[in-house]
Amino acid sequence: MITNIRKWPELILSYSVMTFTVVVSIFPILWILLSSFKSNKEILNDPFSLPKKIDFNAYKDVFTQYNFFGYFMNSMFIAIASTLIALFIYTMAGYIFGKFNFRGKSFLFILCTITLLVPGYSRAQPIFTIIMKLDLYDTKAALILVYASFGMALALFILRLAFITIPKDLDESALIDGAGFWRIFWNVNMPLAKSGISTAGILMFLNNWNEYFYALILMTSEKNRTLPVALEFFNEAFSYNYTRMFAALLMVILPGILIYVLVQEQVQQSVASSGVKG
Repeated sequence: MITNIRKWPELILSYSVMTFTVVVSIFPILWILLSSFKSNKEILNDPFSLPKKIDFNAYKDVFTQYNFFGYFMNSMFIAIASTLIALFIYTMAGYIFGKFNFRGKSFLFILCTITLLVPGYSRAQPIFTIIMKLDLYDTKAALILVYASFGMALALFILRLAFITIPKDLDESALIDGAGFWRIFWNVNMPLAKSGISTAGILMFLNNWNEYFYALILMTSEKNRTLPVALEFFNEAFSYNYTRMFAALLMVILPGILIYVLVQEQVQQSVASSGVKG
């Protein structure tokens, strides 16, 4: 009984911190959602009040009066394509770094992951020059290549650790049974590393989905414009229509939230396994 009483301050503190974190995380999204159903007058007079009625006209206007669906599809295509390409390449690289020993392995891994220490904006000039020389300026392929490269460092950290946690005895047993390199990789290691792969994939997708700077400097035409860049134009178009602006904001952030909800279990497993390994 005394032991339980002593744990109360710790439990109260833990729950207080978790409650505060949840409120801080959810409140901005909830506020944007409620504001998208309110009129300008309601938002300005009492920004934290509940809407008087549920009206979806703002969402309808965003899709009908602006090319929101086109921008949405551009962002979705570029984010998914770059994430899949990056996962395909970096999963194999993470497998090699995690399961094999070779000369220069540590140096090569540091070389691949040191880009985490380099600010993204500082690479703008060389990236812009390369894209121009490849004649990919103002194309979706340009952003796909750039975004795929941006995920390398973080993905290698996560995927290397995911493959390290898989016992080598499984590889040796499969090798004895006659399995080759690709079969061991695809049939033995890939299923066991799915939590790490999901974590790397969701983090890369969210970064690609929300990226603004390179989408702005590498794209000029409206047909290739992504949502983060289009949102800047929406801010100008909706400068006096906060209802539409909040509706557009919600539709920009909603896909990332939904995707995380779908794969949160794998992400949590990956974090837990990395903690055990560390």
